[in-house]
Amino acid sequence: MPAVEHVRLGRKRTLPPCPNPLFLQWLSELRDQAAEKGQKTQYVYQKAISSLKKYPLPLQNAREAKILQNFGDGICKILDEKLQRHYRENGPDAPIHSLPSGVTVAPSRRSNNNLAQPTKQPSRKEREGGRRKREYVPQKRSGGYAVLLTLYRESQVPGGKGFMFKLELQAEAQHLSDKSFSVPDLGSKYTAWSSVSTLIQKDLVLKTHNPARYSLTELGLALAERLEDGEREQEEDRRSDVREEEEEGSGPGVDLTAKEDEKKKRKFLSLFLSACGRPIAGPDPAAYVAQRGSEVPGVNSSEKPQAAETKTRPAGGCLYPGSYDIVLCVDFIETTGGSTACKQELVKELQRNGVTFDVRKLNVGDFLWVAKERVAPVSGQLRAPPSRELVLDYIIERKRMDDLCGSIIDGRFREQKFRLKRCGLQKPIYLVEECGSAAAHLSLPETTLQQAIVNTQVVDGFFVKRVQDVKESVAYLTVMTRYLSKLYQNRTLVCRSRELEGDGQNEEECGGREREDPSCSLISFAEFNQGAVKNKCQTVREVFARQLMQISGLSGDKAVAILEHYSTLHSLLKAYEQCPSDTEREKLLSSIRYGKLKRNLGPALSRTVYQLYCTKGALS
Repeated sequence: MPAVEHVRLGRKRTLPPCPNPLFLQWLSELRDQAAEKGQKTQYVYQKAISSLKKYPLPLQNAREAKILQNFGDGICKILDEKLQRHYRENGPDAPIHSLPSGVTVAPSRRSNNNLAQPTKQPSRKEREGGRRKREYVPQKRSGGYAVLLTLYRESQVPGGKGFMFKLELQAEAQHLSDKSFSVPDLGSKYTAWSSVSTLIQKDLVLKTHNPARYSLTELGLALAERLEDGEREQEEDRRSDVREEEEEGSGPGVDLTAKEDEKKKRKFLSLFLSACGRPIAGPDPAAYVAQRGSEVPGVNSSEKPQAAETKTRPAGGCLYPGSYDIVLCVDFIETTGGSTACKQELVKELQRNGVTFDVRKLNVGDFLWVAKERVAPVSGQLRAPPSRELVLDYIIERKRMDDLCGSIIDGRFREQKFRLKRCGLQKPIYLVEECGSAAAHLSLPETTLQQAIVNTQVVDGFFVKRVQDVKESVAYLTVMTRYLSKLYQNRTLVCRSRELEGDGQNEEECGGREREDPSCSLISFAEFNQGAVKNKCQTVREVFARQLMQISGLSGDKAVAILEHYSTLHSLLKAYEQCPSDTEREKLLSSIRYGKLKRNLGPALSRTVYQLYCTKGALS
């Protein structure tokens, strides 16, 4: 009977030695030197060492190592220089696949098996008694702590995208931090978001792309996992303490079935209001049920609670009447720079009229209104939690005559109207300041400016309000603020996502029900302002539209009409190729209808577009 080979259990087989020990030794020396200097290249060298250990074949020179992962031109050049020096010192036939006698390879810093590899020589700082650098751990409830936990929880979601944008990261991390991510503390310019730069320097968070995407590195993932474990332990301790207090507080003779219907009603109302994002006001919500029983599905003041409708609630929740204020938002450009005296006069007039306003950066428009949620301060926190803000459907672009003249000359006028139409708000307004006789001394004739204003109202469909000076502008803003406050005072506002649901109903559909419908579907201010960024990433269709609008006489409506037939430049050129003659190519776009009146583009404009894209060489 053949002898059975004895199987040794409980120990791993030793891995075969690396066939390139000389390259491995040089990389280990480079890694240790970078670690002593505190350079981040130590991690690059460590990755190259890991790749080299996995490669089973001998390398004749460093150029062959470029096929390995984490080996770039820089590392290969350094290894080639060391290899040439090795040949000069030991001769051209010196072996490179074995180490000289008495030389050992430094072990990997990530290996915990001290018996499998020779011990590492102590560094210079360790020999001199230098203190080891302490690991960076963010303080609990700080900005860095909140960011790490939020990114870690996002990474654990199955099917998640693995990164977060700035706005959603700030929104998700706010409840984990005591400091605000947007408003600095009194007497300081730093917010909780300022700690993100420290996380990036410590190689815990990775920032890529534009707009910025934030994700965790390997070190950050390990640290965030430890923080999450600590958070879970504290939560379990807190729950156990609550259970003990309930057990101690509950005595004999307690009737647990008393007022069962009232408890069910209270529990259902709490769940419904929390789903809508609205905290329960007051200790007893029964009065709220009696007051608004018709608005809460499944709850009636005279009946038992029924099952709520299985209806998906908006992502941003609801703002009920009386829970928000109408606030005028002023672009900071309107209060700084240029004619400081006039801009300070605007602020003083608003304050004198008692208008509630907020100065902030608006990516489109100069004035708009938001419904700002009223929030109460939270016990134990310095600042109140951030309130939700929904943008009303009114936006104002303010133009002085000199500014209007300049914007027509440099092309900003058409672009601003185009962006206002696409911002998602249904009621854009142009506020034009006549400035008296100053219009007579401008670069363009006054008739041209007046024609541009009329076209804005008649052709583009904007509402145009003419005023004489800053005081009349402030008076109009004051009247509009009070009008909107009265219009929306009994409305339930629902937050919708423009990306998921589009721009909502058009003006013709909702205009007749504006005063009858007590609810209104609005987008959040953060989504509105982020979507109105001027230099954001654009699609091929958007770039083609901007190219067309640079042609003299080709307005936004005409560009949109062309895009409905030819969405990209490639499709237009392909259509030109299919035309049998130049005459048909010149008239290809002439019959396309645009605007409300459905007029033809005409042969002249069609010929101009054809010459622009199909003429070889310079245009005459």
